This record gives sequence, structure tokens and C-alpha cells, in this order.
Amino acid sequence: MRRKVILDVDTGHDDAMAILLAAAHQSLDLQAITVTAGNQVLEKTVANTIDVCSLAGISVPIYAGMARPLVREPLVSDFIHGDSGLGSVVFPPAARKAEAEHAVDFLIRACLEADGDLTLIPVAPLSNIAMALLREPNTKRGIKEIILMGGSIGVGNFTPAAEFNIYADPEAAKIVFESGVPITMIGLELTHQAMVSPEVAEEVRMIGTPVAHLVTQLLSDYGEAYRQLMGFSGPPVHDVCAVAYAIDPSLIETTPMRVDIETTPGLCYGRTVCDFYGITGREPNADVALTLDQRRFWPLFVEALRSY
Repeated sequence: MRRKVILDVDTGHDDAMAILLAAAHQSLDLQAITVTAGNQVLEKTVANTIDVCSLAGISVPIYAGMARPLVREPLVSDFIHGDSGLGSVVFPPAARKAEAEHAVDFLIRACLEADGDLTLIPVAPLSNIAMALLREPNTKRGIKEIILMGGSIGVGNFTPAAEFNIYADPEAAKIVFESGVPITMIGLELTHQAMVSPEVAEEVRMIGTPVAHLVTQLLSDYGEAYRQLMGFSGPPVHDVCAVAYAIDPSLIETTPMRVDIETTPGLCYGRTVCDFYGITGREPNADVALTLDQRRFWPLFVEALRSY
């Protein structure tokens, strides 16, 4: 059976590639895409989502959601994703708009109508998911699993302690991690294993389609930002990893851990505190990703792009 999924994004470079994988793979039944602020302000992340879907011929409904975090002041990741959220990429005018219904209202409705078989894949700050759980606690009854890209066991990438998606709305993350819904956390330890090599980038370029051209542009801008700011040899496709896990969980080794979110202002605000060794004796609330099978991951990604 195809896995029913809703993808929650703040469309920057790697979100765009996650959308393309989620819509292309036959094992996923992409029901909708919900959008929040994060990598850029909501107006831009929604426009980017529409533009990517329009270019690729992806017709699933798109819902605009939270324009700001639950508590903290808003921030964006423009030093990685640029002023537009997608670097220098220019799209033709899109012929569609986002749905009129708010993403939070849609998530509540979709989860209440589901038969406990809906997988949420948030690859953005958790504002939309948390607000849905706050507004209607019964929302979680329809959720089979949340596979999220965010957090880290060790160091952060936006502050020394915190990964961007969690830091952008720690209070929302706390609500989600304490919800009791089964969670798989795809954090930086895993996604930094998914750095695009020159060989993979060339394989994508050689596909020669408009979608492949888009991804080539995204990888170029994204890779340059990571080289300049973090000294990486290639761009890590963080969000693609969460979608890949939904397609084939055997691609990623995980282990159960208790994960708590630091919401006290200070140096560790937004940190995912992972009890790796079970020191606290508290019940695990997430399966945390550790190792990526790169041998099978990259063909999965490239073959999905070939399908457009």
C-alpha cells in the first residue's frame, strides 16, 4: 500500500528537492503540501512551493500556514537560502494559487478524517503541526507517524547548540515531541552524510529536463553557500532524507532516545537534548537517525528526478 503523507515545508533549496522526491515516488501518496515561515517569510515560502510544483507539474493542493513562530521572534535563513528563499532561481509566472483554507485548519481536518494512517513529514519549523495539536488534541489520533527533519544529537548549525528548524520555533518542537505521536527525528548527524558529490550533481545535470535543470541550479547556489559559510565540500540535502526514510526506512538506521527541547532562553535555546545512553531512564519519545545507506540513497533521489 502507498503511504499517505502530508509534506510540511518552508521552501528553500532542500525543501524543493524534498517536494520533487515526495511527489515522484510511487510508494508515497502525497495528499497535500502545507507551508510555514522558516527559511524565508511565509509569502516567499508559499510562492516558492507553488513555483516548484508548477514547474514540475505537481498538482497536489498547497496550504499556507503559520507566518510566525508560536512564541519567539521570527527569523529566516537568508544567509543560506538567499533573499528569495531559492537563491538565484527565476521561475515563469505560476498559474495557480494556494488553497483558501489555512494549513492548520487543513491539518486538523485531514487528521480527524484519517484512519490513523497518515504520515506527516515536516521539514520546516514545527509551527503548523504544533498549532494543529494545540487547537485540536484529537488531531493526533489520525497520525501514524511524524518523520521530521530537525535537531541534532550534538552541535547545531544555526547556533552552536541548535539546528535551524528547531531553533526557529522551539516551543512548537516541544509540543510535538511531547505529543505522544510516534516520531522519527532526522537530524544533522544523518543529513550531513547526504552531501551532494560532484558525481551526483553531474548525473542530475545530464538528465537534461527542466526539473533537472532546476535542481542543478539549486545545488549550485546551495553548495556555494555551504562552502563559504561552513566549509562543506558539497550541499547536504537535509529535507530529502526525511522523505527518503518515508519511502524506505531501511535506508536509515535509527535508535530510540528521549529527546527534550530546551526552551529556556540562553546559550542552549532550541537544542534537542538527546539521551543517547538512556542516562535519565525516561521512556524514549523518538527514533533518532544515525546512519545513511548512501549506496542506495543517491540512486533513489536521481531516479525520482528522471521521472519528470
